[in-house]
Amino acid sequence: MTDTQNLEIKANVSIDDAGTVTGIAWPFGSPDSVGDVIEKGTVAFANSVPMVMEHDQQKVVGIWETYAETDKGLEVKGRLFVEGIGPARDAHRQLKAGKIGGLSIGFRHTGFEPRAEGGRVFKSITINEISLCRFPVHPGAHVTVVKSQNKEELMKNEELQNSPETKSDPVITPEELKAIKARMDKLEAKANRPLAANNNHPAAENDNDERKAFVSYLRRGIERISPEEVKALTVSTDANGGYLAPEEFGSELIKLLNEYSPIRSYARVLSISAPEIKYPRRVSGTAATWVSETEDRTESGMTFEQITLTPFELATFTDVSNQLLEDNAYGLEGELLADYAESFGKTEGVAFIKGTGTGQPKGIMTATGIKEVKTGVAATFPTTNPADVIIGMYHQIATSHAQNGAWLMNRNTLSIIRQWKDGTGRYLVLDPITAGGVLTLLGRPIVEMPDMDDVGAGKFPILFGDLSGYRIIDRVGLSTLRDPYSLAGKGQVRFHARKRVGADVTHPDRFVKLKVAA
Repeated sequence: MTDTQNLEIKANVSIDDAGTVTGIAWPFGSPDSVGDVIEKGTVAFANSVPMVMEHDQQKVVGIWETYAETDKGLEVKGRLFVEGIGPARDAHRQLKAGKIGGLSIGFRHTGFEPRAEGGRVFKSITINEISLCRFPVHPGAHVTVVKSQNKEELMKNEELQNSPETKSDPVITPEELKAIKARMDKLEAKANRPLAANNNHPAAENDNDERKAFVSYLRRGIERISPEEVKALTVSTDANGGYLAPEEFGSELIKLLNEYSPIRSYARVLSISAPEIKYPRRVSGTAATWVSETEDRTESGMTFEQITLTPFELATFTDVSNQLLEDNAYGLEGELLADYAESFGKTEGVAFIKGTGTGQPKGIMTATGIKEVKTGVAATFPTTNPADVIIGMYHQIATSHAQNGAWLMNRNTLSIIRQWKDGTGRYLVLDPITAGGVLTLLGRPIVEMPDMDDVGAGKFPILFGDLSGYRIIDRVGLSTLRDPYSLAGKGQVRFHARKRVGADVTHPDRFVKLKVAA
């Protein structure tokens, strides 16, 4: 039994994105709650010290690689197996969120001297295991210690002089330590094993728990998966919402959506949990006037209006044969990912540019209040100094917005602009210096938007501005509903996919658009 009266919170733990864990496992020279002291210069590390959760030897999540004896105490550094096993990724998330804040050591000692004040001073120790503990950090303390015996028993039992000891339950036997090392070597081998470059490899034991549960749901349905897999799935909060895709799946979808709808990479994107969201927008501000010493002052004030952003539903479905679902080597999740990314990305991309705001997001080119600049020619650009029109656009918005601005146009318009040269024969559109860079015009990036107008009479082929003035709201991420009944007679299963997204211009003063007109 763990004596919770003797539990001390003493550890400061930090974690980085790569899964490197650092912390202080023990403060030298100061006694714990029962008087035990470990002095500097008495600590050794066993080979392959495992990183476990709460001293549960079945939950090896990493390995401690180095230690150093400093004035602060025994500082340790290790790494989580975040590339390979679900428990390690879970521990990484909890460390990042601050839910895990402690360390607890397990060690063997060669003897001790009694302390006059009570407790023991250990002659030398060999650390066999260090645990991550889910306790908050106590100010001024450095390690978590959980005693399993009271100090009277420890002081009287001389048989314990050469026995293994753990500063938390349970005591580790040599056989258990050997099993831990074997398990840790196996897990580390799995973590370092390279994965295939496609989705045609079978699911391994160390695959992400949420992804495995999601794939099981897609293949077999909710009625035929285990309770543990059901728990790993996230249930949508909306009625009949189906099951949300795992976080990793959803993040990959967003990455692919950006390829079809690049405006997401520049606009301000928010996730909301309400049916709509309202933003105040200032229409006019105060006005100061010059007055003499005793002259009456003139009142002024500010006026506001409110803009409401409402998410709309975007949906599609995909039919998959039962034979493909039953084939474990078939990368179903990757196939669905590509299918949904294309259909969702193309549809919302059009709406972000030309959406009416009725049953779909409001497009940036259909929003009201945006300044217009005309080409001066009815159906094309001027033949003489056409770049002057672009320069005029650049200076139509405030300096702060122009410095953060980007040019939006489709590929056909870009082909025209790229042929323009200045008086010295240099092209106005500059190619990126480094691989992966973007084209620039007047020092600002060009974003290709396939849904922008071509150059033509009455069209709006180019927009310039700070795209943070266009806001996209995501209400519900990708969710799926498995329908095994509608196409059962054809040996197929239908997957319904949906998400809710809205958008509108919140700051029209940050944009200017070009109209092809005289």
